[in-house]
Amino acid sequence: MSKIIALFNQAGGVAKSTITQNLGYHLSMRQHPVLLVDLDPQASLTSFMGIEPSELETTIYDTLVPKDDDEELLPIQQNLHGMDLIPSNIELANAEQELIFAELRELRLSQVLEPVRDNYDFILIDCPPSLGILSHISLVASTHVLVPIQCQFKALKGTDSLLKTVARVRKRLNPQLKIAGFIPTMYQASTSLDNRTLESIQNQLGEIATIFPPLPRATAVAEASEEGKPLALCSNKHKPTLHLFDQLAIAMEKLA
Repeated sequence: MSKIIALFNQAGGVAKSTITQNLGYHLSMRQHPVLLVDLDPQASLTSFMGIEPSELETTIYDTLVPKDDDEELLPIQQNLHGMDLIPSNIELANAEQELIFAELRELRLSQVLEPVRDNYDFILIDCPPSLGILSHISLVASTHVLVPIQCQFKALKGTDSLLKTVARVRKRLNPQLKIAGFIPTMYQASTSLDNRTLESIQNQLGEIATIFPPLPRATAVAEASEEGKPLALCSNKHKPTLHLFDQLAIAMEKLA
């Protein structure tokens, strides 16, 4: 059975899309079929994969909220840097309102992914930076949740709401959902605040799940996003970050 991993944090700018793309790439390099799902109306993941969101005729929105009785086929973009992608664009923002009154809305993403689930070892969902319906249905559809958390005190304080959301989904709709771990991001080793926050993350969240090594601030990562490629395919590879993504992929393989 495939592992469906939601990259989830209600805060924006914590590198969810970057991690989704690069973790997916490193898993694909380890011979795993990988599907990426962009469930963020900002469509950063879609852009990072080299696709212009505004030019798309169909996206995940058309499948989540079909306009008639016929179910829309999943608009899978195939073999992008060795991965498949279900893209997004700004139209997805309408889904928050349109799904409010939809029948069995909590299961909508689960139902959408079910026909293709067995085609992939890993399905990685890039969640929006909110605690709304789109994030909720992502957690219901997932086997695991992976939490990027910025090395800033404010980001750590917001983790309580995130954990409460995960707990509610476990209790009511998806008791099998597990926390795969926390990834400290935007880390700068030379900054005392970042080091204090990293220590707090390790102390406060380490009993809940694995704390992975921090993702450093690196210009190379931003440049890769601009080029629409995973970091490993760019000239400025930033080897410490590549090693982190590779180790993260190995950890995801070992998830129960």
